[in-house]
Amino acid sequence: MSRAGPSEFNIPDAAGVYAFMGAIAFQASSKAVDMNSSNAYLQEDTMIRKIRQAAVIGSGVMGGGIAALLASAGVKTLLLDIVPFDLKEEEKNDPAARNRIAKTGLDTVIMTQPALLMQPKDVDRIRIGNLEDDFDKLAECDWIVEVVVENLKIKQDLFKRIEPVRKAGAIVSSNTSGIPLKQMSEGRGAAFKQNFLGTHFFNPVRYMKLLEIIPGAETLPEVLAFMADFGERILGKGIVWAKDTPNFVGNRIGVQGMIKAMQLMVEMGVSIPEVDALFGPAMGRPKTAMFKTADLVGLDTMAHVAKNTYDLVTEDESRADFIAPEFIGKMIAAKMLGKKTKVGFYKTDLTPE
Repeated sequence: MSRAGPSEFNIPDAAGVYAFMGAIAFQASSKAVDMNSSNAYLQEDTMIRKIRQAAVIGSGVMGGGIAALLASAGVKTLLLDIVPFDLKEEEKNDPAARNRIAKTGLDTVIMTQPALLMQPKDVDRIRIGNLEDDFDKLAECDWIVEVVVENLKIKQDLFKRIEPVRKAGAIVSSNTSGIPLKQMSEGRGAAFKQNFLGTHFFNPVRYMKLLEIIPGAETLPEVLAFMADFGERILGKGIVWAKDTPNFVGNRIGVQGMIKAMQLMVEMGVSIPEVDALFGPAMGRPKTAMFKTADLVGLDTMAHVAKNTYDLVTEDESRADFIAPEFIGKMIAAKMLGKKTKVGFYKTDLTPE
């Protein structure tokens, strides 16, 4: 059985459902999408490139999911992560110890249910490594996907290292949930920028249909056309084109909806189960609704996206919708981050049944 999160965070549990339904209605901004430009991208020839080998840098939940998706599509995939900081002296020359973080990510891919791989044998297409010993292997790859921590400086430094290693024509993309591409690629050369774009997958990667493609200012139209075709035809995704604006489309709308729901819940005295009952299948939405979705995304990630958006959209008429209620900060401090820590707004208990 599942139950809502603890009462010590003063999350209201009262009536007010019908008033809440009316108040939660908000407009999804169209500023982030440029649908007209996609036609030009898709008219380009998409047959001149192939992705036989790919690299995913970052072996966390998203990186592992992307690696699993690529391997399941028949692509040989290199999964890289950092060398652990806490290696003992006798481990510093041990490849297994140096690859420990990537190995943990791969083990998570194998064990996760529902399965991230189409077939168990697809894992054989994934190799692991680290960003010190195996970095030069990126030269073999047709597509390099960055999925590291959402920190601008870390991403900039990584792309600076990738630029001289990548082979001519290799595509480099970021899975950032909202850091501007212009900032990430600052200082890189023309050839890098022409083959650089945003490819924003959603978790769980295998099951979430959406793939946002975000063109950089200098990305070649044929690169965009190829990636849209590859994403749709080979990876089975539905492509949404986004401008290089804060948090693009899905997160801009989704996080606004979740934070606004939380604000109104506090204001109107509606409970967590009532909100999720309203904003689930009853409204044509997924059964995870608002708060279960927040648990799936991670409260820390949701709060980061909300703050990042608030800081960057200084002229937006709905800017206040991205101010998270105080109880979110308290839950994050208590490590109640959702599914990743096994407790958030909901906690699953095993019952005798």
